[in-house]
Amino acid sequence: MDIEHFYIEKGTGEPLILLHGNGADSGYFRGQIDAFAGQYHVYAVDTRGHGRTPRGGMPFTIRQFAEDLLGFMDEHQIEKAHLLGFSDGANIAMVFAVRHPGRVNRLILNGANLNSSGVKRRIQIPIELGYRIAKCFSGKSDEARRNAEMLGLMVNEPDVTPSELAGIRAQTLVIAGTRDMIKEAHTRLIAESIPDARLVFVKGDHFIANRNPAEFNRAVLDFLQS
Repeated sequence: MDIEHFYIEKGTGEPLILLHGNGADSGYFRGQIDAFAGQYHVYAVDTRGHGRTPRGGMPFTIRQFAEDLLGFMDEHQIEKAHLLGFSDGANIAMVFAVRHPGRVNRLILNGANLNSSGVKRRIQIPIELGYRIAKCFSGKSDEARRNAEMLGLMVNEPDVTPSELAGIRAQTLVIAGTRDMIKEAHTRLIAESIPDARLVFVKGDHFIANRNPAEFNRAVLDFLQS
């Protein structure tokens, strides 16, 4: 491991790791940490190059972040954990569950996508334009290089096929907003591709955990305790 993760830790019980989205940090889950810490040992982790976790020298990819998560679990002697990921965090959790099925207890994918085609075009087009511009200037400033890396995650990643999801062994909840930036058909495809996955839509946009925490938390806890 070439980095030391920043993380928030709270509660006791089975480990539950929270993974935030692109450009955010563990603070995204302020509406979840206390709610889940009553029954679980919660770790809200800042991904490589996000929040207070350094960028390090390894590739800036979803697959690298999944390997970083493995390193974090090994370092904290977490043999098996529930994983709850949002957006890019869901993509990290999804890739991790494919690669390391024995390390995942239950899996919660909130606003995941297999590739950029899963994102509604009106959202994705500005991201792709921003990525091209940032890439052009990435040699000229650190900020442009960082922007290009962040936007590149949303343009080129995670590049997972539906058939790969068939290898997920964890009981899975796929959860998204009723007005999510991820196409509903794409969310349904993810749920259909994971054996026996449960699918839930919560009223709201992509940021349901943040903006509708009561309903989101209830759906997650119902799933974890079922």
